[in-house]
Amino acid sequence: MEHDGDGDGGSSSSRPINISQQPHEHDAFVGETSSLSSTVLLDHVGEVSLTFNSDGLSWKLLGSSDYNETTCLGITLGSKFATEIKFSDVYAAEFINYGIVHGASILVQNSEMYRFTVHGFERSKTQPSVWALAVYTFGHKDMQICQMWANQINDAIKLEVERPKNLMVFIHPRSGKGNGYRIWEMVAPIFSRAKVKTKVIVTQRAGQAFDVMQSTSNNELNLYDGVVTVGGDGFFNEILNGFLKSRHKAPFPPAPSDFPHSNGVLDSSGVNDLNEVVAEPSQNEDQSPLLPSSKHNGSQDASCSTDQDPDLLLPNERFRFGIIPAGSTDAIVMCTTGARDPITSALQIVLGKRVCLDIAQVVRWKLTSVSEVEPYVRYAASFAGYGFYGDVITESEKLRWMGPKRYDYAGTKVFLRHRSYQAEIAYLEVKSEESGSPSVSERVICRVNCKVCKSKSNRGNRAGCHSTPYSHPGETRWLKSKGRYISVGAAIISNRNERAPDGLVADAHLSDGFLHLILIKDCPHAYYLWHLTQLARKGGKPLNFKFVEHHKTPAFTFTSFGNESVWNLDGERLQAHQLSAQVFQGLVSLFASGPEV
Repeated sequence: MEHDGDGDGGSSSSRPINISQQPHEHDAFVGETSSLSSTVLLDHVGEVSLTFNSDGLSWKLLGSSDYNETTCLGITLGSKFATEIKFSDVYAAEFINYGIVHGASILVQNSEMYRFTVHGFERSKTQPSVWALAVYTFGHKDMQICQMWANQINDAIKLEVERPKNLMVFIHPRSGKGNGYRIWEMVAPIFSRAKVKTKVIVTQRAGQAFDVMQSTSNNELNLYDGVVTVGGDGFFNEILNGFLKSRHKAPFPPAPSDFPHSNGVLDSSGVNDLNEVVAEPSQNEDQSPLLPSSKHNGSQDASCSTDQDPDLLLPNERFRFGIIPAGSTDAIVMCTTGARDPITSALQIVLGKRVCLDIAQVVRWKLTSVSEVEPYVRYAASFAGYGFYGDVITESEKLRWMGPKRYDYAGTKVFLRHRSYQAEIAYLEVKSEESGSPSVSERVICRVNCKVCKSKSNRGNRAGCHSTPYSHPGETRWLKSKGRYISVGAAIISNRNERAPDGLVADAHLSDGFLHLILIKDCPHAYYLWHLTQLARKGGKPLNFKFVEHHKTPAFTFTSFGNESVWNLDGERLQAHQLSAQVFQGLVSLFASGPEV
C-alpha cells in the first residue's frame, strides 16, 4: 500500500486529544487543545505515560523500576532506555493485534493485551554513522486505543514529504562476494513496513542495468521517486551512465587552446553504448585504487537544481539514487552515509534523506595515439585513475576465476612491477579564495549538513545544487605538468573505505564542484610503498611527499606518450590515449544524509 503525502496528524497546527487512563481501562477523548497521552505498557520496560508531541513521541516511566535510572555512589546517571523518538526518525507504525507485552525483568509478570509497534532507528553509541533498527512495542487493553495511536503516528509521518513511495531497485547478484540478493532480502522488510513499493530487477547479464536505464523513458521513470542499486560502486556507475546518456546535455570539458576538443553540446549521441568499451560492466566488481586490497571502490537538505544550462532532464524534482552496499569496498556509500552498512542505507532511503553529489564527465578524444579524434563520453561518481590504477584493473580482468581475491594478487603484481608512464596533464587553475581551500590545520571534513557544500551550492542557485560545470567570469589559466608518472588520479570524493580510513583525499567534499588531481611522479620503489602505507593509516599523510602533486581543480586534460593507456573509472576499464574531464556540481541527488561527526 502506498504512502500518501497528505494527512494532518502530528503537526503543530493540528488539535491533539487527551487520553489519560490506565492500560486496563477504556480511554476517552477529554480535551481538544491538550496533548495526546495515554498510560500504556512498553515492552520489556513497564508502565509508561506516552505523549504525542508536535515533532515526535515521548514517554515517562511510571512507578519504580530497575529500568528507570542508573545510579553510582548516589549520583543519578540517567535513564537506561530511550524516552523519546522524533517522527523524522520513525518510518512505520503498525497495530499488531492481541499478544504478550513483556515485563521489565523475568521477575515481572508478562501481560496479554492489544499492541502497536513504532519502527525507527537509533545511532550506534560507538559508531555514530551506523543506524540500528529500533522497535518500540506498546500495549493497552483497549483495541481502539492501540489502533488510534498507530493511525495518529502514521498520519504524522505522512507529513514527511521527502520520503519515497515508489522505487525501482536493481540487484547485482554477483557483486562483492555474490551476496547481492541475500542483502536485498535482509533490507526488504524495511521498505515493506514503510509502505514503499519496489519494482525489483535482478540483472542476468552484463550491461543489462545500463540498457534498462538508457531505454526507460522519463514518463515511465516519473512513476518512481528514484532508483536504488544493490551492489557496489561499479554497478552504480553502470546505472548512472545509463541514466545520464539520454538526459544530460552539456558542453564538452574546457581545455587549453592546443588540445583537440569541440565546443558543442552533448546529446544522447555523445555517449556510446557501454558495452562497446567494457566487455562485462555489470559483472566487474568495484576496483580499488589502493594496494593491497580485496575490498575495492564509494544531509544537505537542499534539492538539486536542474533548470539551468547545461540541462539534466530529470523525471521529477524528487528523483534520487540510492545505494545499498553489496560490493567489495563501497566507497560512495562510505562517503555519503559514513558506514558500509545495508541497514543504515535502507533507513536513509525510506526516511527520504537527501545529499547532492558531484559527478565528473570524462570525454575520451583518442583511443590510441594513431586513432582519429572521436569524442566518447563517460561519467564517474568517485574516482578516475591512470597508470597503477589502470594496470591493476587490466591485470585483474585476466583473473576473474579468483573472485574478489584477484585484486589482492593483481595489485601486488603491479606494485612489484613498478612501472611509470610518460604523460602530460593540464589543469585549470583555481585561486584559493574560489576553491575555499583552507590551511592544513583548518581542513574541513565533509559531514552531515556540510557548510562547505552548502556555501558552494547556495551561490547563485535557488535550489541548492548547481548541476553546472565550473565557470568564472574573469581570466582562467591552465597549468601543465609533464613527466613520468606512476599514477594519475582524480578523486571526486574522498573515497574513504575500510582499507583507507581517510580515503585518497581526507577533505574532499561531496558537492563543492571540484575534484582532486593526484599526480604520483616516478620515484623509488620504497617511497611509493611509504605513500601507500600512509593511505592505509588513519590520520596518515599520503600527499605530503615531494614526488606527489595535489591540485584542486574543476577540470583537467590528459595526453599519454605511450602506446597503451588504460584508465579506471569507478572500477570500470576505459582505454584512452587522450581525454578531458570536468566536474558538474551536485548533478545528482542521493538518498543519504552524509557521514556523522
